[in-house]
Amino acid sequence: SYFGDKSSCVENATTLNLTSSSSVRGLNSTCIGKTPLSSGRSGCRSHTPLMGYSVTSSSAVSAHSVASVIVAVVEGRGLARGEVGMASIDLKNPEMILSQFADNTTYTKVITKLKILTPLEIIMSNTACDAGNTTKLFSLITEHFKNVTFTTVQRKYFNETKGLEYIEQLCASEFSTVFMEVQSKYYCLAAAAALLKYVEFIQNAVYAPKSLKVRFQGSEKTAMIDASSAQNLELVINNRDSRNGHTLLGVLNYTKTPGGSRRLRSNILEPLVDAETINTRLDCVQELLQDEELFFGLQAVISKFLDTEQLLSVLVQIPKQDTVKTAESKITNLIYLKHTLELVEPLKAALRGCNTQLLKAYYNSLEDTRFGIILEKITTVINDDTRYTKGCLSMRTQKCYAVKPDISEFLDIARRTYTEIVDDIAGMITQLAEKYSLPMKTSFSSARGFFIQMNADCSTLPNGQLPSEFTKITRMKNTYSFTSADLIKMNERCQESLREIYHMTYLIVCKLLNEIYEHIHCLYKLSDIVSMLDMLLSFAHACTLSDYVRPEFTDTLAIKQGWHPILEKIAMEKPVSNNTYLTEGNNFVIITGPNMSGKSTYLKQIALCQIMAQIGSYVPAEYCSFRIAEQIFTRIGMDDDIETNASTFMKEMKEITYIIQNANDKSLIIVDELGRGTSAEEGIGICYAACEYLLNLKAFTLFATHFLELCHIDALHPNVENYHFEVQHVRSSAGNKEKIAYTYTLSKGYTEEKNYGLKAAEVSSLPSSIILDAKEITKHIAKQILHRQKSTPEMMKQRAAYQLAMRLVQTARNSRLDPDSLRVYLKALKKKYEASCPTPGKNYEQH
Repeated sequence: SYFGDKSSCVENATTLNLTSSSSVRGLNSTCIGKTPLSSGRSGCRSHTPLMGYSVTSSSAVSAHSVASVIVAVVEGRGLARGEVGMASIDLKNPEMILSQFADNTTYTKVITKLKILTPLEIIMSNTACDAGNTTKLFSLITEHFKNVTFTTVQRKYFNETKGLEYIEQLCASEFSTVFMEVQSKYYCLAAAAALLKYVEFIQNAVYAPKSLKVRFQGSEKTAMIDASSAQNLELVINNRDSRNGHTLLGVLNYTKTPGGSRRLRSNILEPLVDAETINTRLDCVQELLQDEELFFGLQAVISKFLDTEQLLSVLVQIPKQDTVKTAESKITNLIYLKHTLELVEPLKAALRGCNTQLLKAYYNSLEDTRFGIILEKITTVINDDTRYTKGCLSMRTQKCYAVKPDISEFLDIARRTYTEIVDDIAGMITQLAEKYSLPMKTSFSSARGFFIQMNADCSTLPNGQLPSEFTKITRMKNTYSFTSADLIKMNERCQESLREIYHMTYLIVCKLLNEIYEHIHCLYKLSDIVSMLDMLLSFAHACTLSDYVRPEFTDTLAIKQGWHPILEKIAMEKPVSNNTYLTEGNNFVIITGPNMSGKSTYLKQIALCQIMAQIGSYVPAEYCSFRIAEQIFTRIGMDDDIETNASTFMKEMKEITYIIQNANDKSLIIVDELGRGTSAEEGIGICYAACEYLLNLKAFTLFATHFLELCHIDALHPNVENYHFEVQHVRSSAGNKEKIAYTYTLSKGYTEEKNYGLKAAEVSSLPSSIILDAKEITKHIAKQILHRQKSTPEMMKQRAAYQLAMRLVQTARNSRLDPDSLRVYLKALKKKYEASCPTPGKNYEQH
């Protein structure tokens, strides 16, 4: 092998004993031997080894259409239960990601991480699903991932010692610092051991020594967005139609490469929490927006890159068997490697003269001499004009003549033979065209090889049919495709000649790869640079299509005239914009308003803007400042969801329980329509209790509700603010009925629309006597509630003092005002405080 001794990398896989289990039927079967296995609803399923795939220039949008990630999950036993180790590897990207963390009984972190990875297959220990002793983790994973293949392997393969040995053998030297991070992370090492053994088994190939990028991914470096919140916010998948691009990913995705699209998706699902890193990205986006030449120059180069990660994955794998398919794949990918390396200099040229720290760092990284060394070695063997081209026949020609002449005499002879056969095929078809006086031409497809194609009306053919010597005739409108016995034989000769060419070219390519392999790890760096630049260009592109602004990071969430980015894309015009303001002193906002007034849209808008800011994108607003959120929780109701039942109520309880168990002072919490699945009394009680708990945190919380009784909680808690969505009452042209017109405008205070249920009843066909009775009863109950919840002068004074103190703290921390302006602002604060305090001797209710 050109990569060294195969046996030294990973053990022979023929002794693997895999136990497959189906999450649906609970089937267990043991399969031994070389047949690659995984489980599904039909028990064991054969894998097609993926060694033969080639890098293709696919659109960034379809980059995630086919899952290719395999994940191994293992949990501690006994006292260590709840400690979970995970290892994942993308079959299209030679990078193994390790993680280990303590999870609670709901295993939310595990489920969230798996949702982000979107696995093709999940591997677990067979002891996790023993009959009658299935672990809770196994049950939860199989419940959440019903369309994912599950495979269980013997517990002995989850071996932390073996896992560390594999990492020492396979990890590229540039990423060797990972050893220090994972040496004591026994569960992720155990998962790595089982994963690498299994990947070798299904791929029928091993990774070359010192070829993998291995990294430990700690959860503290990114914000956590649970799977339910990601779904509620439609971050990457539209809830109504999964093929629809009306998602946050769809709004921001103007990437040109599959790697850029993958990076954008993972960033949206796991935003950054380090303000310095985010600002570094924002500096780049700002420079791209200000320098058109830089923007278009970079975009032009980036769009020419293929899937660099997938290219790397193929290059670092050693096939256990040399077949025509593996030979063709290696040749193809060497051409792709040449194409990729030839783009390094244009990329450097585009980055030359840039000003921001990150772009300068990327320029310096591209000065790595290894890029030039590899390309020089390739060009000594490969023709200078060999290029990546579209079209199967064109690419086949590139592969045949990739190696320079005079390197192998036998290869030169084989290529001359191939050329003669192709010329003979073209000549034969020309003769047939002359013989039958028909407009035949030579065509080619990867499935059929060379065949004859003809555009002709059926009426021009003798008796409306083609001559009898032609077979396999297909017709689409006036286009005929067909072949002949002689052409089939010549195709066979052509294929035989091609196999000889590929075999001899493969031997030369293997020798070449053996020479360049020690330098190839610079491609990891290139892959990272290309995907990041692609994402940053995508952010800049999105800004040019709308009036987004650069976010700031402080201890305040302040959005001036912000709007919903996805709604803007759907409506093709700017939606109604609104303000948002939360601080440590006013960290809890209650939002009221009728159904369909805009509450849910507004809440989602805030969460989406927070995520956009934390991934380094500009934000849809006139001005915005954010406090970094370590977790983003959403519990979103449906305004038009009329039916409520026990299952809806249980779902609500699970979601709010999860938020309460996991939220901290750095969380952004969004709750919409809690308690709608039960009676009004219980709903109010649950909402009130949940609010009381969340008010003890310093988390920023926005709580939308139809329970107006909840608004009076501000009398007890000065950090609560009430807002509502305004509506207007419009009389019909007949003048006898009134209807609500929605403004979608947020205003301070709670809604005056206290009885919009009664207003809906008025426009219905209910008898007027029933409606009058309902109004009287409602009025009586409202009086009783209001009497119990009146604010005393002392409470009003305390609230005013609290709000003044918080404003002063905010000013001390964040003010950029000059002394004169600051003096004016402080005088205004004093006046506001004095106006908010009840005046002695006056009726405080009137005040």
